[in-house]
Amino acid sequence: MAQCMDYRKLNAITKKDHFPLPFIDQMLDRLAGQAYYCFLDGYSGYNQITIAPEDQEKTTFTCPYGTFAFRRMPFGLCNAPRTFSRCMMTIFSEMLQK
Repeated sequence: MAQCMDYRKLNAITKKDHFPLPFIDQMLDRLAGQAYYCFLDGYSGYNQITIAPEDQEKTTFTCPYGTFAFRRMPFGLCNAPRTFSRCMMTIFSEMLQK
């Protein structure tokens, strides 16, 4: 079951991460000519990134089954795309540096 949270109030007061999101044409240029390629499925990629324990309470939500907080990064947080991109750039830095 997918959750859909409204984090507009949290996002409004969150310090924005200005890590630049890569352009796909630049990524393809950097990957051209590599000896090996593999396919990685990014499904649930955000859910692989942990939220710092002191920030988990900021993601709290209530449903009929109780009150919960995310331990992993959900969709909807304003810095999620940049956090995910930063992780991917770190993991693949050797391949992407030309």
